[in-house]
Amino acid sequence: MAAGKKGSGRVNRRSQILQAAESLMHLHGLTGVTTRQIAREVGCSEGALYVHFKGRLELLLAMLEESLPDMLGPLKTLRESVGRNSPQANLATALSGILKFHRRVLPATGGLFAEPELLAAYRESLARQGKGPHLSMAALADYISAEQGLGRIASSVDAKLAAYLLISSSFFRAFMEQFSGRPMQPPWEKVVTQLVKTLTPHTARNSLK
Repeated sequence: MAAGKKGSGRVNRRSQILQAAESLMHLHGLTGVTTRQIAREVGCSEGALYVHFKGRLELLLAMLEESLPDMLGPLKTLRESVGRNSPQANLATALSGILKFHRRVLPATGGLFAEPELLAAYRESLARQGKGPHLSMAALADYISAEQGLGRIASSVDAKLAAYLLISSSFFRAFMEQFSGRPMQPPWEKVVTQLVKTLTPHTARNSLK
């Protein structure tokens, strides 16, 4: 029983360390996170961090892997929505979820470019897990192509280009909000609705309904 408690304590301390790293990242940026700051935030010695992580690089990599969300939820829902409801409404809903993702990850991923070693390690980690930003674009393109096959989106639409523009719009929106420090106008709901209608119009048959 004592061993179990000890193991649980080690797991909890690891979680505390990662939470502290994420909190400091949002306050000071990724490059401003040091092991000394993390230890102070957790209330332990720097040496205690190395019980769980070999060094700062491994610690920050674990923080990125475990604390950042992914876009699996919105994309899974979109994939399951083929042939149901309005394709434009489905895409707008997915893009709203993707924007939430971009808003959260942008502060961390932006700092990666100032940490080449960490960026390289994070790339390798994503590749091992079969993840990466290119997959979200592919999922949107696949959805658009599937709806084209059902005659619900005009066949003249370039699915890959439309997906690229939709993802880019979400990322740029999140970037501008982060850069300016205030919400953008007009509201995203209005923007994304018009954007989706423009990039993925109904077929002529469906537009008459």
